[in-house]
Amino acid sequence: MLKINNLHTYYGLGHILQGVDMKIDTGSIGVLIGRNGVGKSTTIKSVIGLAEPAQGNITLFDNELVGKKPHNIAKAGVAYVPEGRLIFPDLTVIENIKVANHKPDSSWSISRLLKLFPSLKARETNKGSQLSGGEQQMLAIARALIMDPKLILLDEPSQGLAPLVVKELAKVIKILKETGVTIFLVEQNLKLATAVADHVFVMVKGKIVYHNPVNDFLKEEDKIKKKYLTL
Repeated sequence: MLKINNLHTYYGLGHILQGVDMKIDTGSIGVLIGRNGVGKSTTIKSVIGLAEPAQGNITLFDNELVGKKPHNIAKAGVAYVPEGRLIFPDLTVIENIKVANHKPDSSWSISRLLKLFPSLKARETNKGSQLSGGEQQMLAIARALIMDPKLILLDEPSQGLAPLVVKELAKVIKILKETGVTIFLVEQNLKLATAVADHVFVMVKGKIVYHNPVNDFLKEEDKIKKKYLTL
């Protein structure tokens, strides 16, 4: 499905990603964790084309993504839910979703999305600015789903959300996996990450220093946290 090979990405003279290798299988959830500032979001932005890699390959079903513009990567089947959600505050719930509806025959119709997100159904005529943080996050995911993606990139979706909302978010992510959607999740909330992940990747200073199925990660979680995740 998604393969990242020897990826190097710079911001100016800053060498952010330093040879990243990752693989996320079709229909699975790969979670990238690490301290702040190690390059996690840059990895996702490199996949969607918002950061231009200087070296390496990113392939989706053997389709090379490096060098393509973000809108062409989206057409190839990649949807992006950015950190901070970035919904349109002056558009209604339905209008926010329709903005991304460029595929008339999408399997994710608006009615199906509102069934998945009942809180949005109850507030479908409200503007984005009138929604809670959790509702905005669900709206951002709904907006991505209507593109009928093969792969969804989720960048820090639990940021700023209450624990009960994070639990609801975990349920939604698991439901999406059951429908066959492949997910690449960047997440600081380790509890959420391990609750949904099939495979865990740990990044330190722009490099993947650890990767294993989540069950193996959980067996050595304390050791990994002490070595790579605590200050």
